[in-house]
Formats: sequence, structure tokens, C-alpha cells
Amino acid sequence: MLKHNFIKSHSSTSQILFFPHIGKLPFFSGGKNAKNSLSPSSKSTKFCVLRHRVSRPGSIKAVLTGTEKSTSVKAVVTVLQTVGGALSHLGLTRGLDDIADVLGRTLLVELVAAELDPNSGQEKATIKSYARKEGNHENETYYEATFEVPEDFGEIGAVLIENEHHKETFVKNIVFDGFAGGSVEVTCNSWIHPKFDNPEKRIFFANKSYLPSQTPSGLKRYREKELTLLRGDGQGERKTADRIYDYDVYNDLGDPDAVDDLARPVLGGAEHPYPRRCRTGRPRTEKDPLSESRSASVYVPRDEAFSEVKQMTFSAKTVYSVLHALVPSLETSILDPDLGFPHFTAIDSLFNEGVELPEQTTTSFLGNIIPRLVKAITDTKNNVLLFETPELIDRDKFSWIRDAEFARQTLAGLNPCCIELVTEWPLKSKLDPKVYGPAESAITTELVEKEIGGLMTVEEALKQKRLFVLDYHDILMPYVNKVRELDGTTLYGSRTLFFLMPTNTLRPLAIELTRPPVDGKPQWREVFCQTWDATGVWLWRLAKAHVLAHDSGIHQLVSHWLRTHCCTEPYIIATNRQLSAMHPIYRLLHPHFRYTMEINALAREALINGNGIIERAFSPGKYSIELSSVAYDLLWQFDLQALPADLINRGMAVEDPKAPHGLKLTIEDYPYANDGLLIWDAIKQWVTDYVTHYYPNETVLLSDSELQAWWTEIRTKGHADKKDEPWWPELKTPNDLIGILTTIIWVASAHHAAVNFGQFNFAGYFPNRPTTARTPMPVENPSEEEKQQFFERPEEFLLKCFPSQIQATIVMAILDVLSNHSPDEEYIGEQIEPYWVDNKEINAAFERFSGRLKVIEGIIDSRNADQELKNRAGAGLVPYELLKPFSEAGVTGKGVPNSISI
Repeated sequence: MLKHNFIKSHSSTSQILFFPHIGKLPFFSGGKNAKNSLSPSSKSTKFCVLRHRVSRPGSIKAVLTGTEKSTSVKAVVTVLQTVGGALSHLGLTRGLDDIADVLGRTLLVELVAAELDPNSGQEKATIKSYARKEGNHENETYYEATFEVPEDFGEIGAVLIENEHHKETFVKNIVFDGFAGGSVEVTCNSWIHPKFDNPEKRIFFANKSYLPSQTPSGLKRYREKELTLLRGDGQGERKTADRIYDYDVYNDLGDPDAVDDLARPVLGGAEHPYPRRCRTGRPRTEKDPLSESRSASVYVPRDEAFSEVKQMTFSAKTVYSVLHALVPSLETSILDPDLGFPHFTAIDSLFNEGVELPEQTTTSFLGNIIPRLVKAITDTKNNVLLFETPELIDRDKFSWIRDAEFARQTLAGLNPCCIELVTEWPLKSKLDPKVYGPAESAITTELVEKEIGGLMTVEEALKQKRLFVLDYHDILMPYVNKVRELDGTTLYGSRTLFFLMPTNTLRPLAIELTRPPVDGKPQWREVFCQTWDATGVWLWRLAKAHVLAHDSGIHQLVSHWLRTHCCTEPYIIATNRQLSAMHPIYRLLHPHFRYTMEINALAREALINGNGIIERAFSPGKYSIELSSVAYDLLWQFDLQALPADLINRGMAVEDPKAPHGLKLTIEDYPYANDGLLIWDAIKQWVTDYVTHYYPNETVLLSDSELQAWWTEIRTKGHADKKDEPWWPELKTPNDLIGILTTIIWVASAHHAAVNFGQFNFAGYFPNRPTTARTPMPVENPSEEEKQQFFERPEEFLLKCFPSQIQATIVMAILDVLSNHSPDEEYIGEQIEPYWVDNKEINAAFERFSGRLKVIEGIIDSRNADQELKNRAGAGLVPYELLKPFSEAGVTGKGVPNSISI
């Protein structure tokens, strides 16, 4: 995301942005042009913002100065020079575009009146002017246009732009100067297609937000037309320059035409329920008429993808570089895909010696793109992949092996949203016992009471809410035998039981691993506990490795991909299809949707696709994304995506009006919940202030046709496989809308931050969180050779169970990039959107929101310094900072961006 350094000048209604280099520009030196000031915006949007500097809020009007019948207005259009633009200008079109610049026919700009002509009832004629190229500075080019605005033109409601170039142009903003009220800024940040590709002019609306019923008469047709264009007709293959938002199922993850084994089921529909993704319209595969063929790049609507704008996709570019240059290079360096690490010092070498990469043109630029990962070797032409030491290991090299840390991370680690309270005993499966074996867990009452040393009975522990579980039994069991047919991996169903100590820390009691009946053999299961003999200690360590692999898979596939990236895409599509760019709810949500569709498309291209990174490195293998479909079917509910509802559903909290946030936590020292509730409340208050400003009563909300269509489409099209579920919130009152919007913003910002930006710090040293377990437990039908190996060298047995060298190294590189904040990251509550600046009530509400987030920063710091909070503070512990709102660039383990941008 693009940001600029500027100095803020405070006025009664607006921020005025001053640039120190303005005086250097040809058309900004001296004369009346010297008063122009550009106000760049880092917002990527499909609409423009008109902002003016006057002593009072209100409409922008072209008014007379003196007794003239019109006023002369000059416009400066700022165009960003892009990578694509620079490269494309090497050909014939460069000459044609240069001619257009010389002739002054580059961009045709038209002013649109907000109201109809009161006499004729017709739209007023637009005021047109061509913008001429006048100069450039760094990566910006400037064009000027002059308008004569009649006295009776009235308020400017929108601007139309036509691109006379043969290549698309990225227009950042337009500054109008000459109005009596002061300069007027139009913030665009959007691609403008050439008229030769599409004669349709682009429209950008003014900054004042309007509900459908309040739309100025001169803009009603434009409002409806723009939405119609964005919806498309559902036909044909989408082109790169298209701006069409439509739905489709996930039918493009496999590639059956390439290899039969790359066929994948369609996700979305009765058999495999799933959220919908953006339709691309690519042709179907030859071998499977239900599957869509793959292509070199995946379409997203043009303004959702900024891969050619300087700085705007630091994150996406680095991910792309790792996937398409670094990963193939690693595969060349590590020839044996099954080769594991021979000893733990070999793992340590990744952080102090690195992996030498072969000399290839594809890797020569990686040192510049991902300098944190790839270092140049001075005495050769090669590069070396060298990892930074994760904070977890830097603070305590042996933390990964400690049971206390294993338990702590269920509350303050990478996946803190799966642990739940045990409310029924014994633990039981809901699966068919005829297929999967006995439903009742092998973790018995006697075993538990023995492990807690007679401190209390199981019945007492249940009453006191002392027993907690990570239960991956039912979701994994149907895939155990399927996964075991794949090469180089294995799988179990698992349950891990914890006991809450008086210190508010968890102690692991038992791990149960289960394999269902197969090939005439009955169900196999065994319970592992902490012991004081050597064999038992190593079996416990191996059992933990399996559970951690399960948790890593559930984290990546469910807590991360499904709950944030995947389930948010339908919200983005519906918002663009049903809410006008001038709709206040569109403008509230848009900052929380930036770059999500682009990063999701990149994931479908190389991360979650058949034989992609996830399938090759995580336990479920080729069934990974199919497993996320099972989780969506069984577990996902919109109402439970709200943090308070999620905590209550898992038994981690109960409603208590007297408690902070209205909730009493079952585990008082639960860092994810404690910090998360602070942010949840801040978001909810901001949304409440915003919604009540525009919807003072139910009548206004119920009469909002765009909003009602938006919520209907999310439920019936975006999440079509769940459209008949009873838990969907209604949208009848402002409180209903507040709850819906708070949930969407929470998921896109804080929930995603909590499960994403700690990935390298917690999983960069993969023994702490292996992504797969490659070998079964040595007590499950072992051969004599395996028995001997385990007893003679148990460390080697554990290393063979861990991911292979290529699996671990690729995942570590991916996690490093995914955990990285770009230099131009936009954090929640950090910067006000320009269309709220002149609205005093919304401006004040945002300032309160921003201030509250700064207070939360301090609260989290004080919590992390409190030695009484054992899950946050202690010798060698990584403090829980994943929900601290702000961060500097890099892998910091903190910071809550506005949106799912990586």
C-alpha cells in the first residue's frame, strides 16, 4: 500500500497536505499555481473523493467570483508511473501515447453536476476538458486541464475520466483550483482503461456519502449504472482490465489435464460445502467438465490487484518471488525430497550457515526482493538462503521441548482459538462407531485422576472448569486411512487433554492418538502421558509432534485460510456488487478488504492448489483443502465468528454483565481473549458511532435497498451452501447491522493478525510446530527394525517424524514472508479515510477509535510486564503482542493491519 510523507496542517474541516517538493515542479513554481497542493492518498478504491478546504463543511459548489457568469478552474491530474506502464512503452504504443501527450489529448476529464436541471428535469451537460502532460517528479506524472464552470452548474457530484492512451493509466488524484471556496481534491487511486479497449468512461463520486434514497437527482443514473457494470453478466472469460465481481465455486485447484493425480473435487455445493470465490470464467478442463482450467495468473477485478504499482504490493511480490523463484531453486539444491535432517545441529545450520542456492537467473534478483531471507555470497556468484533466528528460539533455545510452552501456546501462540472447555465426560466421538471404532475415548477417569495426583476427582474438575481439550479426533479420522495411502506421511485422530493449574497455566495430561479400522484390522488407539522413564519420555515427545502437526494443519487450513481469507472473499464481492461507492457502509468496509482478493488469487495459484505448498508440506496432503471444506460444513457459523460468541461457544467464557466486556473468562490469563476483547470493543464502538450516524432508526435501515440486497447476497450467494441455516443474523435494526459489521471487520483485521503475523516466530523453528508427521508411532505395529531404531537412537526417530529438509525449508521461507509487515502497511485506526474528514461527527468518532487503540497498546505492554500473568511473562517467554494494533515494518510479531493483505 502506498504512503507518502507529509505535514498535516490542521483546519476546522480538513487536513491540508503539504509536500516539500512541490516547488520543484514546473507548474508549481510561482504565480497563482504556487498555491496548489497535492494531497496524495494511499487508498486503493473504485471511487474518487472530492475534498475541499473551506471554513465550514458542506457541498462543493462552483460559484461566481465577482460578477462573472462562470469561473475558471484549473485541474492537476497526478498519474503514477507503473512497472507495467514503463515496460509497455518500449513498443509502438509508446509513440502513439507520446503523440497524444503532445496533442494534449491524454485524459478527458468531465465534471458531473449533482442535481438535475430544475427547469428541464434532465441531467446538466458535463463540463469537459483534456488534460495535457506538464511534468513529472519521481514516479508521478502531472497533467493539467482548465474548465469554465457556469454559474448555475451547482454542486459537483462526480467526475468522468476517459483515457486517450493505448495503455491503462493509474490515476492517483485530481486537484481543482479556482473555486471561491478553495481547492478541491479528487482522490482516485484507480486504473483507467484505454478507450480503445473499452469506450465506457470511468466515474468517480464525490466524498459525501449517500444512502440510496438520498442520492442527488443528477447521480441516480450513474449510481445504478456503475453497479450494473461491476456485476457483469456472468458470461465469458474475464480479462485483466475487467472490474467485474461475480461468484463461482472453487473448481480451479486441480489440474487433471496435466496429471490424473492432480484432479481435485469441486469445493462448493452439496457434496463439499464451501464459500464462493471470484468468478474468472476460464474454460473447463478436458478431463473434468466440472473443473476450470488453470492459467499463469488468476483474474481479480482490476482495482483489487496492484501488482504493477510501485511499492503497493511489497507483500504480494515477495510471496510471488518465494513461490516462483526461491522454491524451484531450493528443489534444485535439495535433490532428495524425502531427506530428513540427520541431527538437530543440521536444523540450527539453517540459521547460522544457510542453504546455498544454485546459480540461476531466476534467483539473481532475490537478494533485492527478499533481503531478509536471501544473502549474497561474496566469493561466488551464488546466493544463500539464511534464516533469521525466530524470537521463540532466540529467547529460549529449548522452549520447543518444554510441556509448559506446549500448553501455553494453546492460549498465547499461533492457534489460540481451538482449545475448548470439557463439559461432558467421558470424551466421545460423534462418528459412526461401525466405521471408525468405539466412540468413547480411551482417556479414562482413573488415568486423569492419577495424572492430577489426587488433587480432585474428574467430577470436581468438571464442576470447577479445570479440564480443557484440543479435540481433532472427529475432523481428522475420516481422512486417516486416505492420508496413509500417500507417500511420506501419516495421520491420526487426536485428543489432547489439559488441566488448569491454580496459576492459570495449563498442564498437559494426556494425548490420545487413534487410527480407525483398516484392512480387516480393528481400531488402534493409545493414550500417552508424561512419564519418568526414558521410553515413556520419548513416546510423549513423539505424540506431541503428531498433535502439533495436527494443530499446524488446522491452524493453516481452518483458523487462517478458511475463517479469514476464504470466508471474507464473498463479503468483498457482495460489497462491490450491491453497495455503491458512495454508500457509507461501502466506505466503512473498503479499507478492510484491500488486497485480500489478490492474495487469495495468489494462494489459489501456488499455495492451496493441487501439489501446491500446503499439499506438499502439511499433514493432510492432497486432502488439505478438502478438509477445510469439512470444517466449513461442520464448524463454520457467521454468528460464531464474533469473538465473544466464539469464546462462549468454546466454553472459554460466560456472559457476565458485571465483568469487563460483559464476559467472564474461564481462564483469566488467556492472552488472545484478553487482548482480543479490547480490540473487539473498540471496533464495535467505532462501528456503533458510524452506523447510528447514518441509520438513526429502523425505518431508514429497512428502506435501504442496497444494504438489504448486500446482506441477502452474502447469505444466499457468497455462502450459498449455508443460506438456509437458522443462525444467520437478521438485518432489521441498526444493532443488527452493528453486529454484522463488527464481526466482518474483526475477522479481516484482528483475527487474521492473531493467526498470521506470529507464524515465523512460533513456527520458523519447525520442531516447535512441525507441519507434518511422516512416520507412525513406534508402538503401532512396528517392525523389528523400527523397534531397534527407536530404542537405540530415539532422537533419529523423532527427526524422521519431522518434515523433510525440503518441506521444512520451503515452509520456513513462506512463513517468513507471510509474517512480514510491508513498509507501507496500514494499521487499524491509524489513518482516517479522506471521505470522513469533513464529516465532523464521523471524524470525531474515528479519532476516538484511533485514540482507544493507542491506549490498548499501553495496556498490552503493561500486561506483558506483569509477572503474575504466567502465560505472558516469564523467563525466556515471548510476550503476547500479536494483537498490539501498531508495528514497524518487518517480522515483528505484532501489528493489526486493516485488512487481509498477506
